[in-house]
Amino acid sequence: MGIFRKLTIAVVVFAVVLGAGLFYLMQGSTAELSVDAVSGTEPTLAEPDAESFPTVQIAKPVGWEEGQVPEAADDLTVNRFAEGLDHPRVLYALPNGDVLVTLTRAPSAEGDDEGGIMATIRGWVAGYLFSEAGASGESANEIVLLRDEDGDGTAEIQQVIASEGLDSPSGMSWNDGTLYVANHNAVLAFDYALGSDAVSGEARKLMDLPGGGGHWMRNMELHPDGDLLYIAVGSVSNIGESGMEVEEGRAMIWEYTISSGSYRQFAAGLRNPNGLDFSPWSGELWTTVNERDMLGSDLVPDYLTNVPIGAQYGWPWIYYRFNFDRRVEAPMPRFLDSYVRNPEYALGPHVAALGLVFTAEGHRMGNSMASGAFIARHGSWNRKPPSGYDVVYVDFDERGNPQGSPLPVLTGFLNDDGTTRGRPTWVEWAGDGSLLVSDDTAGIIWRTMAPESAAGAGIERLTGAPLRPSGELVDPRAEFEADYLRQSGQE
Repeated sequence: MGIFRKLTIAVVVFAVVLGAGLFYLMQGSTAELSVDAVSGTEPTLAEPDAESFPTVQIAKPVGWEEGQVPEAADDLTVNRFAEGLDHPRVLYALPNGDVLVTLTRAPSAEGDDEGGIMATIRGWVAGYLFSEAGASGESANEIVLLRDEDGDGTAEIQQVIASEGLDSPSGMSWNDGTLYVANHNAVLAFDYALGSDAVSGEARKLMDLPGGGGHWMRNMELHPDGDLLYIAVGSVSNIGESGMEVEEGRAMIWEYTISSGSYRQFAAGLRNPNGLDFSPWSGELWTTVNERDMLGSDLVPDYLTNVPIGAQYGWPWIYYRFNFDRRVEAPMPRFLDSYVRNPEYALGPHVAALGLVFTAEGHRMGNSMASGAFIARHGSWNRKPPSGYDVVYVDFDERGNPQGSPLPVLTGFLNDDGTTRGRPTWVEWAGDGSLLVSDDTAGIIWRTMAPESAAGAGIERLTGAPLRPSGELVDPRAEFEADYLRQSGQE
């Protein structure tokens, strides 16, 4: 046997063995818990199973057939509000009933050398995953206006109102003639009059943001008082493996004051915050967060939580208040474990929770969904079996606290053969009280509602009497004991 033939056989054998080894390593772990078991106010947190290679199970998009629609919960109907859109992500309803949607994908990675060789490797992996999941390609970088002129539940008008100056745009807000847009690397402001076919003038940059990164979406929410913008910025990495220097300004929510142009860190330790909305009960900001990967198919659940000023949720060192991630090499800040908060509500492992809206006045979702939050779960790429690929409702009690398990609103996105018709991305209220859902890989905006229901009254804001100022110095222990005795009838 010639030396060339022997060498060829050796190379083939080596390639087969290497391929088999990689195939075995990438099989990953199979979940032992249901998604519901890892959801709610008291999720079951399994023992971490650190992975050298991530579990990979990607649902390839195959699209919806003509006339096909998602499966809606009882008493709800669903129809196509708009279609033929190029990767629609964030939805935003204007006061006049028009709806805006950003057509966007990840920014170009050219010239992005943050993290060195690790960033390059992540880029290869991300490129493969994006391609398989239907998210690859150039970003359209457009904001499209959708208008239902005749009130039939379908947007007859699709009008591009902005494209210049946009670079992977995501979150939007509007107030007093100004449209605010969050690019992946900056917050912009455009002059825009309601009902117009386009923005006027050039974009004004209000604030730089850390650009690109593994999590590139930048959602935005305007405070009800109209002067504060909140911008969610995700991390570059999974657990800071490229060094914490590249995470500067990331994994947090920023607060920008429009009147002064000043900004500050509002909350931190949030690996990848996405949906933002203000609680109708308390007025407090809430967010959805995508947690870390490669600890097994049962960890770590994404979550929904309130975000008081100064909140810290522990990433990358801690998850769910008391759980330390021993894989993190970066030194943990002193006393961090003393003030890390526990998330309010788990949404399930690897579900990729994105869009969020609370029940709003005028909603048409029926009495069974009249007091809670609606969340788009984009779907997993690294869990066996897959999780998410749906829109769910989380019920809240009369005090504004989440309770129970997530309830299905729209399902049927994931096929039995492991492919997916689409991926629900964002949720927003339409002017007629229906719920709009963007489906990015299918290019569709879905509209769902309970047609027999009357417009809901919304949720009443909780109020209470302020504490009376004390007129004299008192011993707080004595005050407490006296109050206890009064209430127990022992005084």
